[in-house]
Amino acid sequence: MDAPRIAVVDYHKGNLSSVVRGLARAGAAAYATDNPDEIRSAEGLVLPGVGSFYDAIAYMSESGQDRAVMDAVADGAPFLGICLGQQLLLERGDEGVPVAGDNEGAGGGAVAVPCSDDPGWRGDGLAPGTVFEAAGRRWVRGLGLIAGSCTRLDGSRLKVPHVGWDQIHLVGAGASESACPLFDDVAEGANVYFTHSFAADQDTDSAVVAAHTHYTRSFASAIWKDRVFGCQFHPEKSSAHGLQVLRNFASIVAAARDGASYMVAGRVMQGFVTRQAGDGGEGA
Repeated sequence: MDAPRIAVVDYHKGNLSSVVRGLARAGAAAYATDNPDEIRSAEGLVLPGVGSFYDAIAYMSESGQDRAVMDAVADGAPFLGICLGQQLLLERGDEGVPVAGDNEGAGGGAVAVPCSDDPGWRGDGLAPGTVFEAAGRRWVRGLGLIAGSCTRLDGSRLKVPHVGWDQIHLVGAGASESACPLFDDVAEGANVYFTHSFAADQDTDSAVVAAHTHYTRSFASAIWKDRVFGCQFHPEKSSAHGLQVLRNFASIVAAARDGASYMVAGRVMQGFVTRQAGDGGEGA
């Protein structure tokens, strides 16, 4: 079987070599690219985690990478967001957002900021990278592939940023109907490496949470919706457990490309369609 071609999206905010090397060790033909056409045509995508939410999504929006990622996902390419990459999957984030008065258009004039009195408004209908206000609080629209917000961890009790090894508690561990295929052969409570100050907030859709970690609050340390996956931790820095996560993702990409069955935790993944073994049905 040919190694799956996995593009590591380069949004010019850091060194991607460790992610590329990790994927290569996991059996993928990995390459870094900032070209929207190469992103759009990749068999699988990884969005790594470097920089701030606003800076990253602003660059992706300006360069066309945001549209390329969403086109690739819509066409069925498996996607893995790492650290900031997971956060960018959400509908909104408040890290690094310009303060009132800092927004300028291409001609130097002020840009009107969409506003709502609803504090829960997540910028529905806005393009990624758009700054908006919800009940006076400034946000920037993310990719919007996962429902929820990204906010800073509370540093009043524990040190923030959260740096070092910590446990992931898998949702549905041992239950074939809910176990995430990204964690096949990864133990419940495995220690993985984190370095972050922001994370998915409590409004993140609980149906897509694949793992929790407890640090200042309980946050989604992994998410899974259809063929979109995210890890708040760094698998490329997480020793054997992280390598297994990357191997699983490479296998998912290869199976999706080939339209082959991929068995994990009792679940049959047939190409991009998942169904419970033996039920004869199909679902997203």
